Amino acid sequence: MDPHRIERISEALKEELAELIGYEMEDPRLEPVHVDDVRLTPDAKRALVLVTVAGGEEEQQAALGALLGASHFLRRELSSRLQLYHVPDLRFEMSRDPADVARIDRLFKRAEKQHRKIASSVEKNS
Repeated sequence: MDPHRIERISEALKEELAELIGYEMEDPRLEPVHVDDVRLTPDAKRALVLVTVAGGEEEQQAALGALLGASHFLRRELSSRLQLYHVPDLRFEMSRDPADVARIDRLFKRAEKQHRKIASSVEKNS
């Protein structure tokens, strides 16, 4: 599959999962969860979702258990929100290096801001 398509799908999955987990699920074990990254396999059949959980080891394990239990619900919601032929199987893991994740997140936000700036200047010139 095209690497750019994999990137676009990964980003869409990350955004939707962050929305679902952060705002639409009512499980209190998921309150401290932040979706850091989504990594798809080249065939887009499986996705590794890297998350950060505020708190200690006990909160992290509880949150991972809640995410594992909600994986079918999350896939169903993703299938209704995204126009994908196949929604990948979700596997959740803790992010190992929060500094790297924060750096990547800043880069994505900077790129998105630049994209919006360019898009607005194109609209003004049209």
